[in-house]
Amino acid sequence: MQLLLDKLQIISSWQVGYLIGVILLTGLLLHLFLHLYGYARRLGFEKQQQDLAKQEMQISIKAAMLRCQEAEAARQVWNGFRKFRVAKKVLECQDVYSYYLAPHDGKPIQGFKPGQYLTFQIYVPHQPKPVIRCYSISDAPRSDNHFRVTIKKALAPKGASVPHGIASTYFSDYLKEGDILDVKAPGGAFFLDLARATPVVLISGGVGITPMLSMMNAILNMGSKRQIWFFHGARNSKEHIQKDYLEQVVKEHENVHLFVSYSNPLPTDVMDKDYNHKGYVTVSLLKDVLPSNNFEFFICGPPSMMDNCAVRLAEWGVPKNRINFEAFGPPPKKKSEPTAAVKSGGPEIKINFSRSGKTLVWDTGCETILDFAEQKGIEISSGCRSGSCGTCLVAVKSGKVSTGGAHDAPGEEGSCLTCICKPETDLVLDI
Repeated sequence: MQLLLDKLQIISSWQVGYLIGVILLTGLLLHLFLHLYGYARRLGFEKQQQDLAKQEMQISIKAAMLRCQEAEAARQVWNGFRKFRVAKKVLECQDVYSYYLAPHDGKPIQGFKPGQYLTFQIYVPHQPKPVIRCYSISDAPRSDNHFRVTIKKALAPKGASVPHGIASTYFSDYLKEGDILDVKAPGGAFFLDLARATPVVLISGGVGITPMLSMMNAILNMGSKRQIWFFHGARNSKEHIQKDYLEQVVKEHENVHLFVSYSNPLPTDVMDKDYNHKGYVTVSLLKDVLPSNNFEFFICGPPSMMDNCAVRLAEWGVPKNRINFEAFGPPPKKKSEPTAAVKSGGPEIKINFSRSGKTLVWDTGCETILDFAEQKGIEISSGCRSGSCGTCLVAVKSGKVSTGGAHDAPGEEGSCLTCICKPETDLVLDI
């Protein structure tokens, strides 16, 4: 009996020891597993951080390269007009063509900031002098040494006794592949800063989409994940510029969000396929779609749309320095404020156009000196009519002018941009 008890005690001790060994081994294995799991997680986290750092470094390098390219571009800027050949003319949609322009001399062309424009000197048949026009570059800087501009033929209103747009009609109806154009270097203060990472909202109406395409493509070409919210308004699918291309971009890039409004959709246009909203692009629409107002906004379209969006964005609390806009076409006429002399009951202001030999009393109903001169039959070359291209620059021999509007081609000392200036005192102009 005692022998049996001794054996049971030995067996029990062995089982206890075995159990303790299993527990210790299990704990050791669990500790080892947790250690390895933590190490793997740290490796994964570190790799993720390394990937993010690498991506940020790549974007920083690209931004630095862009700044170097801009510096190099500044050295490549040509003075005056340079000859460009129409390498390709492509129909985009109804009354809209894209023109791919190659330098006639085959030499490199400068880079530019996305959103900037080209200034053209166009020799239109039956016109007494060259026509000056500015058109936005509609693509990011290209590696094939081309510029692209996209131009819509400006049709006269139905029933109106005025002709179609002179320059846009020339481009649409007469300009052919192989033709030569006179082009000034890219310019303009309406552009996207690629060195920044602020998410952007691009708002366009009609052909105002052109600088927005340049901005969007420039961001995508960098490989940046910068968030892009693109709001575009068109009449319908027939007038929707780059429709297929934009839809493809959205499929391929998670950071691009497209929202399209049609003011007059066709019966064949399908909601949520061809467009997302019936009506116009408004800030009320933006409020319904955007997660916040913490974006940098770029607006280009008809003056009425641009003015409305700029005002409403400011009312929404968007800081002024984050609202960028550029109208295309002549700005809407506003009631002119009387000059200081008229307000005070002083003498009428007179403008002497010295070369024309005319001295005329300033009409306070005119918005600018350019408008006044055109009313009086005095020709002053003009382009953008918003103070950007510098075409209407005229020397001021005597007197003082006031300057209005946002412009980026400030007049030289002793000169004025007649499209955005009005007289403060009697003037003598060299025109």
